Amino acid sequence: MTEDLRALALAAVGSSRATEDPDYPRYHVAPPVGRLNDPNGLLVDAGTYHAFYQFSPFHPHRKLVYWGHASSRDLVTWHHHDPAIVPDSPYDRSGVYSGNALVLEDAEVDHAPASAPYQLFFTGNLKDPVTDERTSSQCLATSADLVEFTKWPGNPLLPGQPPGYTAHFRDPQVWRDPDEPGSFRMIIGVQRSDLTGAALLYRSTDLLSWELEGELTFPDAHGAFDAFGYMWECPGLVRLTDELTGQARDVLIWCPQGIAPGAEGYENIYPVTYTVGRLVGTELRECDGGFAEVDRGFEYYAPQAFARRPGEPGPVLLAGWAGNAEQDEHPSVDTGGWVHALTVPRELSLRGGRLIQRPALRADDGVDLAVGERDLDVEDGVVGLAELDGHRSWHLVLDVDHAEGRWGLVIGDESSSVTITLSSPQTHARSQGDPVEETLAPVLEVDRSRSRYTRHGTHRQVTLTPGTERRLEVLHDRSVTELVVGDGDTLFTFRSYVSPQATGAGLFTDGSLSLAGARAVLRD
Repeated sequence: MTEDLRALALAAVGSSRATEDPDYPRYHVAPPVGRLNDPNGLLVDAGTYHAFYQFSPFHPHRKLVYWGHASSRDLVTWHHHDPAIVPDSPYDRSGVYSGNALVLEDAEVDHAPASAPYQLFFTGNLKDPVTDERTSSQCLATSADLVEFTKWPGNPLLPGQPPGYTAHFRDPQVWRDPDEPGSFRMIIGVQRSDLTGAALLYRSTDLLSWELEGELTFPDAHGAFDAFGYMWECPGLVRLTDELTGQARDVLIWCPQGIAPGAEGYENIYPVTYTVGRLVGTELRECDGGFAEVDRGFEYYAPQAFARRPGEPGPVLLAGWAGNAEQDEHPSVDTGGWVHALTVPRELSLRGGRLIQRPALRADDGVDLAVGERDLDVEDGVVGLAELDGHRSWHLVLDVDHAEGRWGLVIGDESSSVTITLSSPQTHARSQGDPVEETLAPVLEVDRSRSRYTRHGTHRQVTLTPGTERRLEVLHDRSVTELVVGDGDTLFTFRSYVSPQATGAGLFTDGSLSLAGARAVLRD
């Protein structure tokens, strides 16, 4: 008798105790039961945001991957729906893996597969039960209403990798070619036969027949990406206009597995990087080989941009997985039968070739906080913000007029806490004989060694860009925390897991601190 995998997943959700867990987030997407990982098929349509995601409802007992589905009108309150795509076909019975969505205009629907406005692309994963040999194929599901989903009867669209590549062939992203109307492009992460990572580009006019164009290349990068890691996961391209130059640029965001950590940075098991250029055919031109991390936190992976129909323009939004592969040993597995979450969506822009990310949630509707004396001068003391009215989920923005020494926040209490410290820029003489002073860059430090989750890193230091605004934005949601430093210059995502009895945060400084303002939105 064939298992009804949809019914089994619904039964697991129905018996879940996840939302009763005091660590379960209030405004971040988390699974209704089991495990969540990569965001998939993110889209905006008629003012509603849809987040699909890798969903393993039977974790840790059975690693069977579906596409989960949640939606929101305000990016704060998320409603879970039945699983969207179920691994019940011969080509995906080992898992419905990552992919993205395309939202069609009315004029495009009649010529689209199944005459449906929503086209969802995914990787079908199949493993031989005896040899464990993998077969990866690129597949399509369609929907007329984002309630019912139908796999394309002609699946798979791409039954396997081309010659010269291994079966690590996955994570399609499909988008309209802005330079060639009526044409669609697909980028897929791959591993070459020599075990180095790359990305392949395909083209189609009907979303069904895809022609291989070739590897994505970087003619001006001096070979920087020729052997950059052993596999590229979740590649995506977004076009942004630089705030300083006004020029349109293509930003490649991807997850190169196997690159070495630097003296500072790329310290996660698998980091997320971006580089900037101009896509012409299969070449990302004007990319000099420079790259940077998208997020400097302990837990961040597999980000994806939200798809939109051209007739509903808006900011480019990006959301990622507040987790990482092979790191599932979280307290919530035992206390609530769930693990991992997605980040809050971020609005993307470029400033002088640097990626700027601003949370799509706003603290504009918050309340101004009175923080004792506005000019603070104490020694190793907690000086304000009290308990944020007893809430465990909040969004706080601190605008700083002046700071000397170290200052920051303690989230939690003595038994379980996280410390976020910012060291103000200082100057020193370059040498005794040279009176010219050099300004040191500010530094962000995060210490979660006293929290309930200390695996995979307890301390991290991030040197900030000189001139970063003295502004700290904290999105704290029970067990997941996102930091925004400056005007979206640096992002830091991590799982915090402070004591369930601990509420709010305390502000401290060992020097002097003058606040222009403190504003909070309380989410519980």
